[in-house]
Order: sequence, then C-alpha cells, then structure tokens
Amino acid sequence: MSPKSIPSEDSPLAVPAKTLPVPNADVSPGARALIARPLNLDWNLLWGTAEEARAYAEKQAVEALKKLPAMRERLKVTSTATTIDGVRVHILTPDKIPPENLDKVLIHLHGGCYVLFPGEAGTAEGLIMASAGQYKVVSVDYRMPPEAYFPAAVDDAVTVYRSLLKSTPARNIGVFGTSAGGALTLELVLRARDQGLPVPGALSSGTPMSDATKTGDSFYTNDMIDNVLVSRDGFCQAATHIYSNGHDLADPLLSPVYGDMHGFPPTILTTGTRDLLLSNTVRVHRKLRRSGVEAVLHVFEGASHAHYVQDDTMPESKEAFGEMAAFFHAHLGKELRHDP
Repeated sequence: MSPKSIPSEDSPLAVPAKTLPVPNADVSPGARALIARPLNLDWNLLWGTAEEARAYAEKQAVEALKKLPAMRERLKVTSTATTIDGVRVHILTPDKIPPENLDKVLIHLHGGCYVLFPGEAGTAEGLIMASAGQYKVVSVDYRMPPEAYFPAAVDDAVTVYRSLLKSTPARNIGVFGTSAGGALTLELVLRARDQGLPVPGALSSGTPMSDATKTGDSFYTNDMIDNVLVSRDGFCQAATHIYSNGHDLADPLLSPVYGDMHGFPPTILTTGTRDLLLSNTVRVHRKLRRSGVEAVLHVFEGASHAHYVQDDTMPESKEAFGEMAAFFHAHLGKELRHDP
C-alpha cells in the first residue's frame, strides 16, 4: 500500500448494502415479532412547531390510553392523578407492597423525545415497574411544548423530587425512565446536585437520549436499522429542537453525558444491539465507571430503541424490568458508596 492510499484516522468506513436477518438465538417469539416490524412509518415527521408536535402527541395518546385499563388490570396496579407542588403526577400503586418497600418510592420520568405521551398516556413504563418492583411509583407528567420549553421537564422532575425528600430519605428514592425519560433521570441528578439536594439512592436509565448533538457510533451503524427511531435525523431530533427552543444542545441538562457524574448513585442502563441510542447508553456507562460510580449495562439481542417497554408480557420485558427491580432492591435504603 502506497503512503497516499493509507487512510487517515478520520477516514470513514464505507459499508456495502446488506440484509439483516431477524435473530432467532436466545430471542423470544414476541421479541422476534418486534424486531421484524417495518421501520416506523412516522420516523421522518419533522415537526416545525410545537403545535404540530402536540397535535401528533394528542392523536398518539388516544391509542396509548386504550391499552392502559387492561394493562393496569393485568399488572394489578392502580393509577391516581394528582399534583405535587403544582406538578401533575400519577401515583401508581401495586396491589401488594412488601413491608421492606413501604418506606421507599420510585420517580418515573416518561419518554417521548420531550414532546410525546402527555397525561396518563405516559404511565405505561411506570405501571410495569410498579408491578415488577412492588414499589409505589410517582409518574411525572412534566410540562412539554407548547405549554413549556427547556428546562421545564427537568425542573418539574426536581420539584417532585424535592417534595418527596420532605418525607422520604434520598437513599430510599429511586428514579427511572427510558429514552427522554432516561436522559431526564440523569439530568435530575445534575440539577438536584447543583441545587444542593442529596442524590437519590439508585437510578435506572433506559437507552437515554444522553447526547442530543447526534454524537456516537450507533447513530451511524444503526441508522435505518432501528425500527423505532430509525434515523438520527428523524422525528426525535426535530422534537428535541422544539423542546430546546434554541438552547445549546450540548448543555448537560439536554445532553447529560457531558455532565460531571462524580458522586452519582448506582445506575443500571438498558439498551439493544439495534438501538440508535446504543452508543448514547454505552458512553454514559463508561462515563459513570470512569467517575467511580457503580454502573451496570444490559444489552438485548436484536432490540431497537426501547423495545423492552413495548410489551409487558414479552419475556425480554419481564427480564429487563426484573433486572431493574432487583437493582433497586439491592441499593435503595443503603448508604451511598463509590468504587475507588
């Protein structure tokens, strides 16, 4: 090879077109059905205004709400709408809470690219966790555009957290969420710490939108492979621009991977091999580990973005939420420690 033909360290890798079979090893029939789904038909809805995004969100919410009654019955969890210090929430209570969990509570921050799943439509993940972990869950219906813009979502999350601290020690509070909710879980800790509040006892951050600047290997390797988000230039990026309202996307309260994670609580992270945000998740895991924080990473075969949230009856969903619940069981109520 001549010197002129040696690629530089920044040379992109050209990859030939290929066909990806649906994996069948260690994947349940339900998961295979999700993996085999065609690309999300709405992936390239590039909303230009908050009103356009909200109109879509309201239409989507109608369909999401239809599934919730059967889901609550199946999971044996009740849902009660209320407010905490002016923030809308849904209190999700399993029929049975073991004595060791009565003094503990989880805060749920729903996903949806900061614009989707308003109201009770955002509680599905919280219902699954309330059932899997047998904890009371406070699902935060944070403000979204056009009602409010950045940093309204994280401010609402911190308001609820601050209120719960009045009756519950920080070590007995866990925080979890997926996608935008996974990012908000991390952002809550950054924001709360800056305000002098103690950090929660443990976190579960599922496939977090941890870098809104579209930096990361899987934004390219899984582009047009993830059948949920589909593309780094799709609807979720358009939604994030609407929520950020012109703010710098590299701000740690929008891209928490750039925040200081020293002193974070133990964290479990979940993603899949076809997830567009696989790298976002991996980078947070490494950032936490380099910061001396106990962090574990679970990656599901063939899964696109947040597949584990889409069907609570699927073995992979039960496995994922079982792992999260076990993580909270192991860490809530304990004194915070960090790896050397």
